[in-house]
Amino acid sequence: MKNPILAALSGLLFALGLGLAGMTDPAKVLAFLDFAGAWDPSLAFVMAGGMTTYGLARLLVLRRGAPVLGGSFPTFPKTRPDARLLAGAALFGIGWGLAGWCPGPAVTSIGAGADHLLLFVGAMLAGMGLFHAWEKRRQARTGVVEPACPT
Repeated sequence: MKNPILAALSGLLFALGLGLAGMTDPAKVLAFLDFAGAWDPSLAFVMAGGMTTYGLARLLVLRRGAPVLGGSFPTFPKTRPDARLLAGAALFGIGWGLAGWCPGPAVTSIGAGADHLLLFVGAMLAGMGLFHAWEKRRQARTGVVEPACPT
């Protein structure tokens, strides 16, 4: 998003949605992931609501010739899931299940005063930085540049 004010408003709206949905409560998230115990399906309804809203909004937005604020709609590469994607998704899921936090709710909770998450978010940012450095080195060594998601 090229407009920083719109980006900030979008982030604020996302953070409010996470808080209202209970996604910033790790006990609720862990209860959702506990299929063999006291499973709490309420976050499934949050996800279904988000996917439905996205699907309907996408249908309406794509009827337009271009985005309201200029530019063009991004195109996404038509690729199949590969081992790197599946490994990353598994690693993300394991971390989410162990900690009860994923990036969005953790950052949102810091903004709400949960300063005990500074270590978690710091480690998360360090991991992202290490991956970025590793990926740049891998691409330089192999000459293979993976397509990035458009911004």
